[in-house]
Amino acid sequence: MSIAQNLLSIKATLPEHVTLVAVSKTKPIPDLMEAYQAGQRIFGENKIQEMAEKWEQMPKDIQWHMIGHVQTNKVKFMAQFVSLIHGVDSLKLLQEINKQAQKNNRVIDCLLQIHIAEEETKFGLDEEELSSLLSSNEFQEMKNIRIVGLMGMATFTDNKNQIKKEFTHLKSIFDGLHPLKTVNCKLKTISMGMSGDYKLAIECGSTMVRIGSSIFGGRN
Repeated sequence: MSIAQNLLSIKATLPEHVTLVAVSKTKPIPDLMEAYQAGQRIFGENKIQEMAEKWEQMPKDIQWHMIGHVQTNKVKFMAQFVSLIHGVDSLKLLQEINKQAQKNNRVIDCLLQIHIAEEETKFGLDEEELSSLLSSNEFQEMKNIRIVGLMGMATFTDNKNQIKKEFTHLKSIFDGLHPLKTVNCKLKTISMGMSGDYKLAIECGSTMVRIGSSIFGGRN
């Protein structure tokens, strides 16, 4: 199957309220353009430099999502154009995004990454860190970022029950925070689910899925 066919067959299985992020990291521009020509406008990258190079060369109606772990010193290279940053996991990183967004006269949408997996290697905030971040004065004074939701990655396992438990946990954290509406916090997105587990993630309440290999094939 071609990239366009893969894309359209996945889109056909997604409910209307679920946004598809086509994970295009390491893929060459012609592959992305095939997806673009089939109607895809949201692409996810995990390296800022690669994302910036693609942004420069590709149509400007594309929304670029940063889905990898973000190093504070690299934020400035994407502040001009990034649509959504998925992996925000510290106040320090938020402060830098806010600062760089201010320099570019824009407000940058962010998802807070929550640690739901059993693996220690996964990044993310625990519930206590999340609540202290959101209630801090520093956070409430930020005018150039907007928290639009939460992101989580399940444990890499074949155990469906465990994955389901982790996704459900993220949804319950989201539901607990949902009433929270401040100028810089309007929660509407739960980003969870990838090629292997996106259907389960949607059952558990995901509104945004990150799919790469099922669209573009395995890693180059």
